[in-house]
Amino acid sequence: MASSSSTSGLGSGSGSGSGSALTERRGIPGAQFVEDVQTYLTESGLDVGSALAFLQERLQQYKVVEMKLLAQQRDLQAKIPDIEKCLDIVATLKAKKGTGEELITDFEVSEGIYSRARIEETDSVCLWLGANVMLEYSLEEATGLLQKNLDNARASLEVLIADLQFLRDQVTITQVTIARVYNWDVHQRRIQPAATPTAQE
Repeated sequence: MASSSSTSGLGSGSGSGSGSALTERRGIPGAQFVEDVQTYLTESGLDVGSALAFLQERLQQYKVVEMKLLAQQRDLQAKIPDIEKCLDIVATLKAKKGTGEELITDFEVSEGIYSRARIEETDSVCLWLGANVMLEYSLEEATGLLQKNLDNARASLEVLIADLQFLRDQVTITQVTIARVYNWDVHQRRIQPAATPTAQE
């Protein structure tokens, strides 16, 4: 993300040139909405070219962060159903416990290849913890761990969605600011030639 120096550079025009104070969300700097371009340029100490370059750089930084957040969102959206399936399986094992019934299920050996298994009554299951680590848990412990993981994953997904919404708002504000600065510059270039003959007279 942007460094603290560039963030403060954007915030330097927070006087009459900005419509709202800068905010930040989890390290993502807020974009400045510019109401008065002339005031913004004066207070920030930038010319039009430097301001546009700075805003374009900030926009690219937002895009990079958005790609990272979207990747994290996809990972969580894939992870949550897997945890829910594991919870369902553990719940089924607990329900069958003490009934004397065998549980018959199909499991995936590799992509597109399945095998049928007969699961006898059990008091424990093995869970993958990641990094090629598997541990055995009692059914109650497994339920608690999986539920905790599910709650954490859902909470993380909610935070990510809020981060993405905040980020998209900042992208929109930055794009609008770029357009306003560019249009202001075009307008200034148009009125300058018209004012020159008058000044000479």
